[in-house]
This record gives sequence, structure tokens and C-alpha cells, in this order.
Amino acid sequence: MRLSELNELNDEAAKSAFTRCCGSSRWVREMVQARPFASEDELFDFADSAWAKSEREDVLEAFEHHPRIGANLDALREKFAPTKGWSSGEQASVASASEETLLNLQQGNLDYEARYGHIFIVCATGKSAEEMLKLLLGRMSNAPDVELSIAAGEQAKITKIRLTKLLEEASPPEETDRKGNPS
Repeated sequence: MRLSELNELNDEAAKSAFTRCCGSSRWVREMVQARPFASEDELFDFADSAWAKSEREDVLEAFEHHPRIGANLDALREKFAPTKGWSSGEQASVASASEETLLNLQQGNLDYEARYGHIFIVCATGKSAEEMLKLLLGRMSNAPDVELSIAAGEQAKITKIRLTKLLEEASPPEETDRKGNPS
């Protein structure tokens, strides 16, 4: 979807698109109302500033739109299954997470939620299960207000990635008549 298409969406469609990026209804409402954005930089800057004004309830609402990592061990196994890919022309293998790491990650997430009252939020892009576990355990000693602030910062990173993906999505094909003219 191009920025111009995002700007032209009706309010309901824009609300749906922005909700895919961040689950805070206040943030979504502000994003919908701020359109049209003159540039992608303006979109990202406004998204950051709208998020920075979030209250505790807004942040927690956004967190509720994320899956609970520790709730389903099978989902963890699938997420961190062995994969192979190419990087700079060379084959790079990503090692699978051990069963012990997955069990520790599951328990760590449950312990985190019990301590802080919300799920563990981390921008997981490119992170292994081991890295996520290390981050989770490292954040368990934070004071609740400090941890909420850190988690909110992670949510901001996730939102930016999702906004970028939204803008990179292919636009639906334009409707044409039998002669190929736009209808």
C-alpha cells in the first residue's frame, strides 16, 4: 500500500490498517485523524509522537494485541524451528532452540506476566530464542514503572516495523474492464 492509498482510505479501513500496527485505540484514532501524511517521514514522526503521549492504559491495551509467548509451547517450537537461508551469497543455518531454552522461555514469560501484570514485549525481529530469553531474564529485576517504559519502547519499535510492512504491502490489483481500462 502506498502512502497515498493509506491517506485515501475511509476512516474504518484506515482504523483497521493502523490497528494491525498497534493495538492502542487512542493511537489508532490519532493516526486516522492526522491523515493525510505528506511523506513517510511525517507518518513515522507522527506515529512516534502519538505513542509518546500514551498513558499506561493505552500501552497495556497495545500489549493485549500480542500473543502470549509462554502460553503455548508448541507455538514456541514452531517459531524457533530450524531454518536455512542465504545471506550474502552464503548459506547460513539458524540453529534450532533447545527444548530447555523453549521451556525456560515459556516459564520466563509466565513469571514475567505474574510479576508485571502484562506480557513480555520485545522487538523480536532477528532475535533467537536464546537472545529473547536472555533479554527477558535481564529485565526481570526492573522496577515495574521502569519495565513498563522499556516495554513501551519495544512496542514503538514493533509499530514502526509494522508501519513499514504496511507501506510495503502490495496494493490490490486495479479493477479493469475487458479492454484493460480502469473501471
